[in-house]
Amino acid sequence: MSLLTVRDLSVRFRTEDGPVLAVDRADFEVGQGEVVALVGESGCGKSVTALALTGLLAPNATVTGNVDLDGTDLLALPESRLRNIRGRDVAYIFQEPMTSLNPVLTIGRQIGEVLRRHRSMRGRAVARRAAELLELVGIPLPQRRLGEYPHQLSGGMRQRVMIAMAVACLPRLIVADEPTTALDVTIQAGILDVLRHLRDETGTAILLITHDLGVVADVADRVVVMYAGRVVEHSNVDALFAHPSHPYTRGLLDAVPNPARHADGGLREIPGRVPVVREPSDACTFADRCSYADSLCRTQRPLLEPWPGGHPVRCWHPLPARQGALI
Repeated sequence: MSLLTVRDLSVRFRTEDGPVLAVDRADFEVGQGEVVALVGESGCGKSVTALALTGLLAPNATVTGNVDLDGTDLLALPESRLRNIRGRDVAYIFQEPMTSLNPVLTIGRQIGEVLRRHRSMRGRAVARRAAELLELVGIPLPQRRLGEYPHQLSGGMRQRVMIAMAVACLPRLIVADEPTTALDVTIQAGILDVLRHLRDETGTAILLITHDLGVVADVADRVVVMYAGRVVEHSNVDALFAHPSHPYTRGLLDAVPNPARHADGGLREIPGRVPVVREPSDACTFADRCSYADSLCRTQRPLLEPWPGGHPVRCWHPLPARQGALI
């Protein structure tokens, strides 16, 4: 059953150099209790898409489309109602906790703010619940940590604090934007275990934004691949890794280090870079980087639709199946 349904989501920014189309009519869904990974290179529109869901973009952004959260169109709500939804129904784990946490407020006060705002808790009840949340995410000596400041914690512990704040009100959806970036593999595994546990214990859905396909394979149920603001492919995780149909998805998977495939020590890469899109294009935006592109790709916009025997892909020339897991 779908919890979040995004249809025709577009985001345009007004800049000194002209308009930038960061998201171009994106469509995807997140089911209740499901982990959906939004993947792609930096600059593909993943984080902008996530921030657009609840109106967290800068004033120079124009957002159109429909974002339905369990029957409520979030884009049609005034700011006063969105403030009640953020943190209570939709919570965020931002990419860099050191810049997301307030450096001059204690950890206890920052977690307590969520509880006071959305749960109307007061006094000692706030401190008790904040300590319980720190213990839930695996932070030792939680009572002591409540009185400490962000700079006194390690990167992994700060990330766990962000998770504790996100789950404080048992939201229906958590948007996790690169929650394991710059963390060592041991801490990364712990963070992923916490997210899995929360999903299993509370039924919270997770929209996971990442460029780490190893993380996707580990925790996601479905994958949505974005390129230049467009959704180019989506599928359940097993089918996508076994049979990526879009050349861009294939390029992402082939670029993952794998000793079995890269015996010569070299790494594969996708030539070129993500373009800056200023206006909607009638062409495939990946055409300039794709070895399969022809005149059709450069003149007509492919639709996101399932091909015979496959999952939805936005490509005029979807790739044939190839045996063997890619990572």
